[in-house]
Amino acid sequence: MNVLSVLRDLKFGQRVAEEEGEALAAYFVETDHWRRLYADEVDVVYGPKGAGKSALYSLLISRAEGLFDRQILLAVAENPRGAPAFKDLVLDPPASELEFIALWKLYFACLVSDTFDKWGVSGDAAKRVRAVLQSEGLIRGARSLQGLLRAVVEYVRAAIRPEAVEAGVNIDPHTQLPVGFSGKITFREPDAAATKSGVASVDELIRLCNDALTQAGYTLWLLLDRLDVAFADSEELEHNSLRALFKVYLDFLAHPSIRLKIFLRTDIWRRITQSGFREASHITRHMTIEWNRNSLLNLVARRAVQNPGMLAFYGTTRDTILASTTTQQAFFYQVSPEQVDVGPNKPSTFDWMLTRTRDGTQRNAPRELIHLLNSLRDQQVRRLEIGEAEPEGRRLFARAAFKDALPEVSRTRLEQTLYAEYPSLRPRLEGLRGEKSSQSTRSLATIWGVSDDEAQAVARELVEVGFFEERGGREAPEFWIPFLYRDALDLVQGAAD
Repeated sequence: MNVLSVLRDLKFGQRVAEEEGEALAAYFVETDHWRRLYADEVDVVYGPKGAGKSALYSLLISRAEGLFDRQILLAVAENPRGAPAFKDLVLDPPASELEFIALWKLYFACLVSDTFDKWGVSGDAAKRVRAVLQSEGLIRGARSLQGLLRAVVEYVRAAIRPEAVEAGVNIDPHTQLPVGFSGKITFREPDAAATKSGVASVDELIRLCNDALTQAGYTLWLLLDRLDVAFADSEELEHNSLRALFKVYLDFLAHPSIRLKIFLRTDIWRRITQSGFREASHITRHMTIEWNRNSLLNLVARRAVQNPGMLAFYGTTRDTILASTTTQQAFFYQVSPEQVDVGPNKPSTFDWMLTRTRDGTQRNAPRELIHLLNSLRDQQVRRLEIGEAEPEGRRLFARAAFKDALPEVSRTRLEQTLYAEYPSLRPRLEGLRGEKSSQSTRSLATIWGVSDDEAQAVARELVEVGFFEERGGREAPEFWIPFLYRDALDLVQGAAD
């Protein structure tokens, strides 16, 4: 077995959790983040893009059997893969945050009812929920999540917006529904007469859902991930929908048999709360995913030991490598050179990798690190296939392969994250192509052809999205571009004049 044959079979997994499939469980380590989530100590999981939120989400789904042993049922409120169920809302979104609250509550009630059917939850409360939803055509049945959501949206719109049913109609004071709308679900508490006629509020349906689960001895976790994808096309839609979601989350705390488990990017949470959100202080069952050097080293080691050929080549075992941080690091340097850039003041190879894959927030996420490893493998294979010498000392990777691997990671991060999510910033970023890696307010104003004040405002926006790292004092700030973005924009090391 030679280096090239080992490399050809070498895999570090996918950088996106949704594409990992069953392999994700093999890489998994029971971090404190996982233990707290699995123990039901946490409902809201924050983290930057690529930090591993979707990995936790996917692992919850894969551990459904173990949760069922604890009488916990799972239901997904968004498609784990493919087109997001909420994507269609961009075309004709709810008109207000209030309308979104109604939508979320009714949608969740429908999902809980669907769980009753799946797990045989019965009793008077479950029957009442099913009867009301069935009478309104809101039983999921064979519908996809998109189909169910579409039916819920149309129902809420007809109930809350009279003009959606018939221009000029009035609201019935008893049912809070438009006159001419025969729905039996209201979004305010009905009076006694309306209740007697069979009208139920959406909050009453939620109470009945909770009662049915409690009586059956179950707790239901409703999982919501990929919300950044679902509402990416409209900042206003994102703002209304997610603020409404968290208000609904707080309402659901009164119903302990139904738990909303929400996975959300930290930058999106910051965006929806920056104009003020009083309810935020009441969201206490949360955590933020963060990674440090040792946890990232462990991640790399766990992915490496899934390769039998590599273990055989080095005559070692999975347990030997994973025994401690020391053994993980020792194995890393069996595979890799001590330094990429040689010199007494140059970082070790692993630290070089971390500095090259972190953004302007100075945080590392697994996604770019995994991408760098896969790109590194590809570059080293190409080198050996054209006849270059094997790396020294039975290592798998040569120094030059690390530098060759970085541009692909840089380009992908720039195009698939910054350009994809912040298209309005693209002209400003492209304006920096070929420029120096450190800029002042004055130099940015010159490059962009704007005033100093406007340049500083744009620069601070780029700090927020992690493109710039702001250094120096507030009076004379320096905007430093991290290594992660330099190759993609052909940037030159050094400070602008």
